[in-house]
Amino acid sequence: MQIAGLVEGYREHIVAAHKQPLFLLLVGFISSFVLIRFSVRMIRAQVRWWPGNITPGGLHIHHMVFGVGCLLVAGIGVFATNGGHPWIDWFGLLFGIGCGLVLDEFALILHLEDVYWSEQGRKSVDAVILGILLTALLLTGYVPLGVVPGQSSSGGSGRWGLVAVISVNALMSVIALLKGKLWTGLLGIMVPGLSWIGAIRLARPASPWARWRYPERPRRLARALRRERRLHARADRAKTWVFDLIAGAPDKVPAHHTAAHRMAEAMAARAAAHREATRSARPVEAPERGADQRRRTVQAGRARSYLNRGPRRRNP
Repeated sequence: MQIAGLVEGYREHIVAAHKQPLFLLLVGFISSFVLIRFSVRMIRAQVRWWPGNITPGGLHIHHMVFGVGCLLVAGIGVFATNGGHPWIDWFGLLFGIGCGLVLDEFALILHLEDVYWSEQGRKSVDAVILGILLTALLLTGYVPLGVVPGQSSSGGSGRWGLVAVISVNALMSVIALLKGKLWTGLLGIMVPGLSWIGAIRLARPASPWARWRYPERPRRLARALRRERRLHARADRAKTWVFDLIAGAPDKVPAHHTAAHRMAEAMAARAAAHREATRSARPVEAPERGADQRRRTVQAGRARSYLNRGPRRRNP
């Protein structure tokens, strides 16, 4: 009975509401993220029976490359088929798989270096969770600010009022982001009210807003520091525990240097090796003689030179 009820609910709320492509997108999104995280954790643990990285010719191909391919095929396919059924469902699933593969390495795209297992790599998990939440909100029928695509508001005043509300909400989201409240600012775009709360409350001490506004307000900066130690530190510890459970703990070593730093280090290593090889090939010099011995040698040489010249001839 429960299975029959689930099937009936799926047909009523998903298929009949024309949300099956979005549902399949969410399924592909979550499935690809879970599977690829499981795969990389198995590779990190060096499990023998699990296939490793794809490295043809020594080149490590990241899985975001396959994700970009899925996004391209799905996007072009939707336009090529005019979104017809059943192609729209399959392309929705493929697009979700591409989203999971690409956003799982979002931090690598942002930093342009391999920070997957570093603290900077946690931005990928932020991006994935945010994408899943936004997709789930759309799937459940939530419409941001009550705006339904293709449905015009009644009257010019209603339209301009809607534009004003959207503009103010976007401004509050930007302020919340500048105050270092990532989740509040981004979710506030979809859920009005969250961004307003984030914009009104104190900024985090390391945020751009605090660097710009709080140096001239030491009391407000002190309050922000106290709140950071009291509230945000606990929230960050809980967030770290959840992220470690989902994506694995980051490496204890710092993130890799940039490409320029790595090139400079390689050049310095080659120069040191060249100096060492030159030093080892250089002949061993004789020990330095004392000052007295050098003086006697010079005097003996001068005496031999004088005796060899013989008597001088006088001109007639």
